Amino acid sequence: MTSIFNKTAVAIILFAAVTTTLQAQVKKTVTKKTVTTSKSTAKGSAGLTASIARGKVVYTNICVTCHQADGLGVQRMNPPLAKTTYVLGNKAKLISIVLNGFSEDVEINGERYSNVMPAHDYLQDQQIADVLTFVRNSFGNKASAVTLAEVKKGRAAKK
Repeated sequence: MTSIFNKTAVAIILFAAVTTTLQAQVKKTVTKKTVTTSKSTAKGSAGLTASIARGKVVYTNICVTCHQADGLGVQRMNPPLAKTTYVLGNKAKLISIVLNGFSEDVEINGERYSNVMPAHDYLQDQQIADVLTFVRNSFGNKASAVTLAEVKKGRAAKK
């Protein structure tokens, strides 16, 4: 029994170390990149398509580690993004989660999740709008775009 406990403890410590290292590397990479923005990112289908494409890049570089390529997360660790009220519901709350992180114990689709999501406030406002637009329109989701103005408002409320 002690051997199983020790192996589990070592696995958890290694996972935490790898995750922390990956987040630091991604943060460094993302802050060096610049994103070309248009004035009407979320207007019209061309703007929506472009925002989703840019958001997919951000998702692949930052979010996929925890929420997985299929958006289904990791059972009892990292919540799914597919068809949940957190993703499809209040955009201001979703923006706040990205900017401030999330550490609440929450039930989503009958499963409990309590893993901490760090704040991603180092992302540019356009990157946040794009990644949230991508998530709200991927994994079987269909919801309105998150606009640059909505993210700016959320960031201003954070201060």
